[in-house]
Amino acid sequence: MNTVTKIGIKSYIYRMNPAETYILNQKEPYKSILIHIQSVIEDAVPDVDLKYKYNIPFYYIAGKPYCYLNQSKDYVDVGFWHAARLTVYTEHMVTVGRKVMKSLRYKKLEDIDDIILIAVLQNAYDVRHRVFYK
Repeated sequence: MNTVTKIGIKSYIYRMNPAETYILNQKEPYKSILIHIQSVIEDAVPDVDLKYKYNIPFYYIAGKPYCYLNQSKDYVDVGFWHAARLTVYTEHMVTVGRKVMKSLRYKKLEDIDDIILIAVLQNAYDVRHRVFYK
């Protein structure tokens, strides 16, 4: 009998990283979107650390913010900490009502273009050592 069966799935979920609990507690289609994005980030970006900050899943690299995942209204945002420094696929990013942050926004799993997501993740990784804002 595996560990999950022994302690029960609900108990197991609440013993996980709070960021993972946040993701698994979302309603569909947002849960599937978040799980897919989580998988892409963790496969494409070296040394990311998933934490729970500001009441949302937040990825850090070497102790510094990298990007966040947020389910809000009828979409999921992948927001980038060094957004002012991003240069690829910026036409796909949401900036309305924001002074500094930019995000990729998804309403359905099918909306995710992994090529664009990975390119933006790589761009964010490349500029991670630069100052937050110009």
